[in-house]
Amino acid sequence: MENLWSPWRSQYIESFKGNVSKECFLCNSAIELQNDDLNFVVFRRKYSYVVLNKFPYNAGHILICPMNHVPDITDLSNEELEELNQLLLDSVKIVKSIYQPHGYNLGLNIGSASGAGVPGHLHYHIVPRWKGDTNFMTSVGELKVISQELDTTYQSFKSEFRRLFGE
Repeated sequence: MENLWSPWRSQYIESFKGNVSKECFLCNSAIELQNDDLNFVVFRRKYSYVVLNKFPYNAGHILICPMNHVPDITDLSNEELEELNQLLLDSVKIVKSIYQPHGYNLGLNIGSASGAGVPGHLHYHIVPRWKGDTNFMTSVGELKVISQELDTTYQSFKSEFRRLFGE
């Protein structure tokens, strides 16, 4: 078995050391309407929303989350699930429109054994991918170069969601 090293994620992991708070940053993002810019929430619907990943694997890495703090997809109502999945589809289209990636990863990790970083709050990941996005910096330098600042990524997504949905 080969190992996939992602040392650039250590900042995210380190953020949990000594943190005894059980607060969920996804719930905080969902309820802090006046802080969407600070929390990088780019779009909201009734039961779900889109937020930037503050520790992205690539530029354009976003999370699609239900408003409710539920750990499993089976805990969502049919209405919540339908809206969440429609927002996932809309978000993939927007990622393609903004970034024109060669591909993308969709992720839904349920439970800590699956690798869920926030096992109590279900969320999808969309990670745009390009041929060659893993290069010598990642392989040899143990660094990941993210080609875009979060503020720029945020403005791009916010503009595209507004353009398509007028909100």
